Amino acid sequence: MLNIYVDADGCPVKEEVYRVARRCALFVYVVANSYIQLPRGLHAELVMVGRGEGVADDWIAAHAGPGDIVVTADLPLAARCIEAGARVIHPKGREHTSESIGNALAGRALTQHLLEIGVTPGGPAPMGQKDRSRFLNNLDALVQAVLRSHRG
Repeated sequence: MLNIYVDADGCPVKEEVYRVARRCALFVYVVANSYIQLPRGLHAELVMVGRGEGVADDWIAAHAGPGDIVVTADLPLAARCIEAGARVIHPKGREHTSESIGNALAGRALTQHLLEIGVTPGGPAPMGQKDRSRFLNNLDALVQAVLRSHRG
């Protein structure tokens, strides 16, 4: 059964997820450290986890698996979910795969190292309308691919 898990604290594309979930009649787990209002008529559950480093990530990683989609910008969480068999999409629309996650984690480690030695690399570009559109299109395509794989 295809479920969508949203790492919701700070997620800029929740409305886009809700739109795809409604259109495809999918269940959404919105996982957050604080209350988030869910739209009426959406098949969804708000999972409020305790405050603390990685609590939401741990809940998602423990529940997402084969046939599920996870929406997160958190690379270590993405790696855990991929290892569990879930498909993972970044809020800017890039799908993380078992082939790409290693490079992404290495880039993250390099950035962290640069910050630790006092070099300030440029941060990510702000979320734009093109990013939202790419996310919406790619999430829809990912959902269709997962649904096809379950039918076949």
